[in-house]
Amino acid sequence: MKLKRIFDLVISVIALVICLFPMLLISFFVKTTSKGPIIYWSERVGKDNLIFRMPKFRTMRINTPEVATHLLSDPDAYLTPLGKFLRKSSLDELPQLLSVLNGDMSFVGPRPALYNQDDLIKLRTEKGVHRLVPGITGWAQINGRDELPIPEKVNFDEYYLKNQSFLFDMKILWLTFLKVIKREGVMH
Repeated sequence: MKLKRIFDLVISVIALVICLFPMLLISFFVKTTSKGPIIYWSERVGKDNLIFRMPKFRTMRINTPEVATHLLSDPDAYLTPLGKFLRKSSLDELPQLLSVLNGDMSFVGPRPALYNQDDLIKLRTEKGVHRLVPGITGWAQINGRDELPIPEKVNFDEYYLKNQSFLFDMKILWLTFLKVIKREGVMH
């Protein structure tokens, strides 16, 4: 998979240069519209179930419980003034370009689980999905994202594991672009 890593490196550098100004603007607005840091560092499960810190623009208020958003009783109550927009537009994900550059993530792979999503981690480990570098987007992301139950999500991850290729990655990236433009599959 050397081609995949080279692609990730080249595209992440280009994307960081292109996105620098928008990222600076987002940083300014995150800082001026709510208390707390600009970047939220989330402990995530990476390749071989190793924990890494994944950056995102902060969309939730400080002191929000560290659980998957769908497990919060009222997720909207925790959003910052800019949070809903950043999540719907997926702009909160831009700092993850640094994780791709660093090698903790790839552009395409299973979305990294939160360190405390034991059911998801266990299922992925049973299916061998834990051997993959997690991605900003993946096959499960374009087939339901937040709407998928965990067993179905892991089935999509396993399909990707067994069928991964450069062309499949390009298809996933293209379909992700279309989903983001249409704002499909984002619940919170």
